[in-house]
Amino acid sequence: MTATPAPYADTGHAKGQAQRVRVVVAKPGLDGHDRGAKVVARALRDAGMEVIYTGLRQTPEQIVHTALEESADAIGLSLLSGAHMELVPRVLKLLVENDAADVPVFCGGIIPPGDARQLVDLGVLRIFTSRDSLDEIVGWARATLRPLEVMG
Repeated sequence: MTATPAPYADTGHAKGQAQRVRVVVAKPGLDGHDRGAKVVARALRDAGMEVIYTGLRQTPEQIVHTALEESADAIGLSLLSGAHMELVPRVLKLLVENDAADVPVFCGGIIPPGDARQLVDLGVLRIFTSRDSLDEIVGWARATLRPLEVMG
């Protein structure tokens, strides 16, 4: 059994000091169901990541503002309302407009396969559905996400 790599990176700031991956988890739009987002946020936190949960009914502007203020290394969006084709592209556009296109975005929720392909084509790194386990989500995050400061 091999060990899963930790979501840390040596920043060179001090010997032995590591920087944790910072993930903003957000619920854009009017959807009022946040149990899944909270469960994923907790799983990422338990895996060693620093998670900033924005709460319900966030606008794309609020989400990107939070990501920039918190120096986030990634943004996770939870979408159940059916507005993903409006909200996610807006988040991506705002990241570009704020010189933060390097901040990866991943999504979860109820997103039809055709829409998921379109969102990936627009720049979303990964789409998770109810078929994906927490272990799969955490495993992907640990293997994929890194502190952006270190990535340079």
